[in-house]
Amino acid sequence: MQFHQLLYFVAVAETRHFTRAAERVHVSQPSLSQQIRALEKELGAELFSRARGNVTLTDAGEALLPLARRILADSETARLEVQELAQLRRGRVRLGAPPSLCTGLLPEVLLAFHELHPGIELLIEENGSHDLVRALARGDLDLALVVLPLPAPSPALTTVELLHEDLVVVSSASAPAPRSPLRIADLADRPLVMFRHGYDLRDLTVAACRAEGFEPSFVVEGGEMDAVLGFVRAGLGMAVVPSMVAGRTRDLRVTPLARPGLSRTVALAHRSDVAPPRAARELQRVLLSTRTGAPMPAETRAAASAEAREPDAAGQGGAAGAREGLTDPP
Repeated sequence: MQFHQLLYFVAVAETRHFTRAAERVHVSQPSLSQQIRALEKELGAELFSRARGNVTLTDAGEALLPLARRILADSETARLEVQELAQLRRGRVRLGAPPSLCTGLLPEVLLAFHELHPGIELLIEENGSHDLVRALARGDLDLALVVLPLPAPSPALTTVELLHEDLVVVSSASAPAPRSPLRIADLADRPLVMFRHGYDLRDLTVAACRAEGFEPSFVVEGGEMDAVLGFVRAGLGMAVVPSMVAGRTRDLRVTPLARPGLSRTVALAHRSDVAPPRAARELQRVLLSTRTGAPMPAETRAAASAEAREPDAAGQGGAAGAREGLTDPP
């Protein structure tokens, strides 16, 4: 049983005329009649009575008509559902990010994306780069913000650099002010509040201290970003955090690190062997617009929304400029 046969059957049933039915579905009358006969042969029953030029439904035709209409209606519903996904009216994006970026970068970006596409569900996973790379490899995420260089060995990922960010030291405003700028070596005799294992910031800080010939001293360790900032605020010790996060904590003292200091490079990653879904490509486009460091203006949001409604011939959206490894920012 073919879909077009049901379409032809319903047209004849509703017009009670083979020629008018053929005109409705834009086929020749002989072709329509041939397909109706093929359908009757497959079903083993005549669907229409054609006595003296009058076309009426047989009992078998009466039984098939509501079922055929339901199938055609379901097909139209399916078409509209897929069309809505293609036009970004519905769907979901699974994005992974380190907690520091969930605190600093993502709130404004996700707000901009939500204003463009309020029907898209956003699922966020907070984790370190190692865990996010594994989630990408399993297919559990569409996109992830990761810290470069990627852990080795890592699956084949396409990455594009998003931002380069300095790290700073935060301390309690009530504690004695440290020298400014602060050298990494000055942390040797300072109690540090340290993130849990798996945090990129933990690995960066520990590696920098060891490069200066000492093991850092942790007064508290194992926290997430909010917990670490809370412990610092209470006066338990210092912490090395991204400047973006430090800029949002007005009640903490922020001290820069002396040159060459510490920094991190954040990239947007997805699997190389699987093109991100349409909604994920649009989020990718919005994220990449933040590389200039300026908020997305309203007119840019409107233009992006109009562009998102157009078919993406390349199938890659905002990832067209990505390549394996590191991509220089504009």
